[in-house]
Amino acid sequence: MSKILYKWGRSAARHPWRMLLAWFVVVIAVVGLKSSIGGEVSDNFKIPGTEAQRGLDLLNARFPAQGGSSGQVVFADPDGNVTDATAKATIATTLAEIAKDHHVVAISDPFDPANGAVSADGRIAYATVHYSVDPPTKADGQAAKAAVESARHGGLQAELSRNIVRTANQAEGKEGIGLIVAVIVLLVAFGSVIAAGIPIGTALFGIFIGLSIVGVMAGLTDVPSVSPMLATMIGLGVGIDYALFVVTRHRAFLHEGRSVVESVGLANATAGSAVMFAGTTVVIAIAGLRIADIPAIAIMGYASAITVLVAMLAAVTLLPAFLGLAGTRIDSLHIGRKRAAVVNSHQTFAGRWADRVGTHPWRYAIVSFVGLAALAGPVFAMHTGVADDGSASTSTTYRHAYDLLAEGFGQGFNGPLTIVVDGHQGVAAANQIRNAIAATDGVLRANPPIVNPAGDTAVIIAYPATSPQDSATESLVHTLRDNVLPPTLAGTTAHVFVTGQTAAFIDISERLASRLPLFIAAVVGLSFLLLMTVFRSVLVPLKAAVMNLLSIGAAYGVVVAVFQWGWGSGLIGIHQSVPISPFLPMIMFAILFGLSMDYEVFLLSRVREEYLRTRDSHSSVVAGLSATARVITSAALIMISVFATFLLTNDIEIKMFAVGLTVAVLVDATVVRMVLVPATMALMGDANWWLPGWLDRLLPHVDVEGSHALTPAPAFAQLDGGLHDEVEQLELVG
Repeated sequence: MSKILYKWGRSAARHPWRMLLAWFVVVIAVVGLKSSIGGEVSDNFKIPGTEAQRGLDLLNARFPAQGGSSGQVVFADPDGNVTDATAKATIATTLAEIAKDHHVVAISDPFDPANGAVSADGRIAYATVHYSVDPPTKADGQAAKAAVESARHGGLQAELSRNIVRTANQAEGKEGIGLIVAVIVLLVAFGSVIAAGIPIGTALFGIFIGLSIVGVMAGLTDVPSVSPMLATMIGLGVGIDYALFVVTRHRAFLHEGRSVVESVGLANATAGSAVMFAGTTVVIAIAGLRIADIPAIAIMGYASAITVLVAMLAAVTLLPAFLGLAGTRIDSLHIGRKRAAVVNSHQTFAGRWADRVGTHPWRYAIVSFVGLAALAGPVFAMHTGVADDGSASTSTTYRHAYDLLAEGFGQGFNGPLTIVVDGHQGVAAANQIRNAIAATDGVLRANPPIVNPAGDTAVIIAYPATSPQDSATESLVHTLRDNVLPPTLAGTTAHVFVTGQTAAFIDISERLASRLPLFIAAVVGLSFLLLMTVFRSVLVPLKAAVMNLLSIGAAYGVVVAVFQWGWGSGLIGIHQSVPISPFLPMIMFAILFGLSMDYEVFLLSRVREEYLRTRDSHSSVVAGLSATARVITSAALIMISVFATFLLTNDIEIKMFAVGLTVAVLVDATVVRMVLVPATMALMGDANWWLPGWLDRLLPHVDVEGSHALTPAPAFAQLDGGLHDEVEQLELVG
């Protein structure tokens, strides 16, 4: 691989315009595909094999009017009664405007007594809008938003539920702020405007292509609305990091006196090999979300994996072209004072710190382990579920709609349960079923059954007394499924299903929770085998797995403390406790376990190189940490700044990912890399690199740093301000 990357790098640096032209052709092709077959993101979740999905499928097949997409338009008269003549006329005009949308198939009459759509005090009313598409399109949402303006001009408060506007109100990221911070970090790290600008340009180019491909996917399948923003978070972070690694190595070779073309080739063969290894690991881990057996989760994973894949390829093909164009001017536009070369690893802060930790390993290992365990403690109280709109930003129309419906009709009105009765015998017992549901503790009311024209399917809408995200609602769903409904149909061939959005998300949470242990075992096992193959050690990958689990556990714990317990949640715009998104544990684990490989490979490959040269475990850790600390810190700061800026969005799920990913990278780059790694490696000494002979012969040899492409001479020099110890004379083999 390193020889191929060496040739790619040299070719791109020698003929940069050819490589840029090739990427430009790719851009034209992808953008063309997106414009011709691309589509909009859609939260059309399907969970094969669950009761909720079977009920929804039955509704769509036999009772389309009940199984289609719908949402509420909510009206409130701040000063009077919505049933007076003026208010009714205004509401009628608004609903008539919404009905003009060609996707609207029906709108309920809020003033029909049978619908019970006016609150007891007469101040609040709602109409249910049924659409022929699921979910309503962006144009549908915008048309509804325009229509309710007429009601607002008429003196009424008019709001739309999320189902109507969720496509029109996609959350927007604030990645521009993260980019500004990344530029500052790179300027400090490189001290050059050009050197700092190249990683940013490469990452943005990769993100544009990656998101365009996600747009193409949206035209072929249902892509969840959170996917583009999640892909942007991951793709932007790794894109800058990967470019940072390659540019750092390139500058080291340039400072050694290599020509631009040769330096780019060698940087691509060494750092580029590490990028390919780390990036491939991230892609495999994220794509492994397919284990969840929920199509929407798999698509989220594929969207993020695509952006990582593009970022990885850009770092080893497009980036070398940019480096070739920059030539010897990469250090031009210098800012700040130039750093003097450091010839001894103990002269750097990281080197002195590693020496101190290695001298007192037990002290630092115990303190850091206890600290991470304390951060991870709240994870044992994690409750997964989907946050309802009562937790949304008060600047959104669907939050106001939620609050009005809860005020006028009860908390559970925002999360009704749909009970589907299948079979003629079941339909005959529908009233009996409805009475049993209404008599169940936790049910506010149950509507009379509605029977389809064929007489073989009945639908009963039940309203819990608690909100959709309340754990009591989850308990109610299980009570209905396990204890209330089966006895009513005992002895018949009929079937009954509890479905609807609330029940569906409960099933999603349980499906993901049941698959999470298998997923964690698969990802940890894969990373163990890969690291054991690369570093020819049993203990190094074992320690890496344990430390990664600790850092991810700490991130989970902080997310639970902030969102579920409410500790400091007001600082990020969350003013009440919410359950943890069921998607977060699995997706975050996949992302973080893959990303941690970047720092793991970059640090340990340098430590192993020193150990093979000196056979001194302590000095190799000191030298390795000294040589890599600055670039790892810079990469972590960039990743943290990108993730943290997504806290400024209104989407609660994105905020959860932002907090979790930020904390995990912070912990990984500080406590794990700067404390636990040197402490545990000092405790184990030479045993770090133990590998049974039979296993060594069995495992393939993988040179992740491309060192087999370089032939060392006896002399060594410390280069690039303490970032790298490189061989003084290097010759490419073969």
